[in-house]
Amino acid sequence: MGRNRLVRFLSAIAATGLIAAGACGCAAPGNPAGGSAVQGSAAQDSAVQGNTVHGSPEEIQTAKIDHSMELLYADQFSVDYYDNGCALITIKDSGSYLVVPAGKEPPKGLSDDITVIRQPLSHIYLAATSAMDSMRCLDGISQITLSGTDASGWYIEEAKAAMEEGKMIYAGKYNAPDYELILSKSCDLAIESTMIHHAPEVKEQLEQLGIPVLVERSSYESHPLGRMEWLKLYGVLLGKEDQAQERFQQTLDRLAPVLDQEGTGKTVAFFYITSNGGVNVRKPGDYISKLIGMAGGEYVFQDLGGEENALSTMNLQMEAFYAGAKDADLLIYNSAVDGGLRTLDELLEKNEVLAEFRAVQEGNVWCTGQDLFQSSMGLGDLLLDIHTVLTQEDPEPESLTYLYRLTKEG
Repeated sequence: MGRNRLVRFLSAIAATGLIAAGACGCAAPGNPAGGSAVQGSAAQDSAVQGNTVHGSPEEIQTAKIDHSMELLYADQFSVDYYDNGCALITIKDSGSYLVVPAGKEPPKGLSDDITVIRQPLSHIYLAATSAMDSMRCLDGISQITLSGTDASGWYIEEAKAAMEEGKMIYAGKYNAPDYELILSKSCDLAIESTMIHHAPEVKEQLEQLGIPVLVERSSYESHPLGRMEWLKLYGVLLGKEDQAQERFQQTLDRLAPVLDQEGTGKTVAFFYITSNGGVNVRKPGDYISKLIGMAGGEYVFQDLGGEENALSTMNLQMEAFYAGAKDADLLIYNSAVDGGLRTLDELLEKNEVLAEFRAVQEGNVWCTGQDLFQSSMGLGDLLLDIHTVLTQEDPEPESLTYLYRLTKEG
């Protein structure tokens, strides 16, 4: 929508009284960008002091923290439950979000630093692809009616099917949403990734339309299980905390036998060849590197130096990759970026020097499925896959979820 058309559209909507504090029956969304993370059970927010949610002095309503969510691995969010049935989600560097059950009212005079999210949520605009798999695990796909990714961009079958059936509609990318469509579909929550910080005017416009905007940070979790534990946050949003806890515990129970074992001593490299012939590898502290260690392997680039930044990967020249990974026991090629490989010949077409690698010569090269990084809840299966290929000489393909061996045949 062009700027002039958008201004006219917002003006027309404002004239109807839909854009105002309390639009859609809830408090006007605040700007949570300056919020801070909650540590422990006390929310460190200007609106929350002494375990009490405060309103304005003349019309104060109080609610005390009943308990806080137990988190085992995630450190990018916290949840405090109040005795009035509300739950306060605080996301590091994103803000605070008060989830209000159906039929309940938020405290009057609530701080502008807290965004109100009213249940039930039935028309979610999801622009953060990493959240879709958690929603799927909670049977919440039907509550996502607007997508920031079109059908061709989804590898999650349930999401693709919902779009093909018209149950989920493409509403524009995170930085260019169709505001008119989103508003006409009675959107009650927009879930964005931190990419929205590159388009702050979009977040502002959505909030002006009375649509709460939650900025999720699961990709900032350094521990693989911390990323998966965001399932609990989405359980709060959907009112399915018990189901989320059960699913997460089931994952921990499945992984326990592997996590309790000693390492195999085998070395692993996880990489892909860039368009300019370089090699992209994971940094030592990255969640994939940690996942390899949890699966019983040793990541070959544990002592990798390089520029200090927030990126989880870095590019190496082939000479440096050769020096670090030539004798690795196992190579895993990341196909999520440049498409899936099927044969060793296809790998060698990217760089013939790879033929000198021991894992290539022994046929111990594996490739990830392209759906891996949309399947945020699949990290447990990837861990089990890596453990399997480390401990079994010739595993059955049916026993693997995300990995497959590159064959010698054309």
